[in-house]
Amino acid sequence: MTPMTEDTVRPATVRPSAPGPGPDRAAPRLGWTLVVPVKPLAEAKSRLAALGALRPRLALAFALDTVAAALACPTVERVLVVGRDPRATGALRALGATVLDDEPGDGLNPALSHGSGAAHRLHPHSPVATLSADLPALRPAELARVLAAALPHGRAFLADTPGTGTVLLAGPPGVPLRPAFGPDSRRRHAAGGAAELRLPDVPSVRRDVDTPEDLADALRLGLGPATGALLRSSMLLPMQATAFTFDPTTRSGSVLLDDGTPVPFDAPAFDAGGLRLLRPGQRLRIRTTGEGAARRVTFLTLPTFPDPESA
Repeated sequence: MTPMTEDTVRPATVRPSAPGPGPDRAAPRLGWTLVVPVKPLAEAKSRLAALGALRPRLALAFALDTVAAALACPTVERVLVVGRDPRATGALRALGATVLDDEPGDGLNPALSHGSGAAHRLHPHSPVATLSADLPALRPAELARVLAAALPHGRAFLADTPGTGTVLLAGPPGVPLRPAFGPDSRRRHAAGGAAELRLPDVPSVRRDVDTPEDLADALRLGLGPATGALLRSSMLLPMQATAFTFDPTTRSGSVLLDDGTPVPFDAPAFDAGGLRLLRPGQRLRIRTTGEGAARRVTFLTLPTFPDPESA
């Protein structure tokens, strides 16, 4: 494998070098190196398993949108992807990321330790952060605010939207990150001495996606092009709608239209279709009323069930 150097991380044509310092110009600050872990697509996003064949394609789309937004962030100099899935790594290389294809394969935290260690060796003067690969609504400007807030701290982290996990762990040049991702990682990172970044205006950085409800929330924030295009793809066209979220207690939830738009339904709409339960990913026939944000499902059932109004 060809050794990685500063010149192989990103082609010079992607981001021109800043002009050298002059009498009235300060020397440019070296940008961040972001480490993004990518699981094999066949294993990723297990809590979206109800979406069937769409699940690995969504996992790849999430990673593409995350890395593309990170590369567009003005304070990010490079993205190092830690992963071994050839389909994912090939697509992410094409975006401009560097792939560390000698991942140790012992789980998320060893992979992140490996990636951040490589980042420190390859770019010893660059601050380093790990970033979750499932941020399909990520906005470069919000990521820049998080990284700017992290700079004054030795180690710092940003919690996810629910407030129990971690989406970003950052540190200055040469400081080991000591990742502790997994269940309750917010508490474990704080107990390990990392400072928590409490920023109120960075929802797209916090919104990682593990469940259909998370994806609906990300869609409200605004999905990146890869995820948005997939949800509008021909895979969904044969269905009038796809079951997206469902709360059996209230018998309410939401569906995805063919263009990826979520539309809510309440208990009367669910009851009208004669269903007892609903699983995310099921094919549905629906009727709706209203337009735009006021649009709602008034009837939903399985394609094989009768619609009283069409009888």
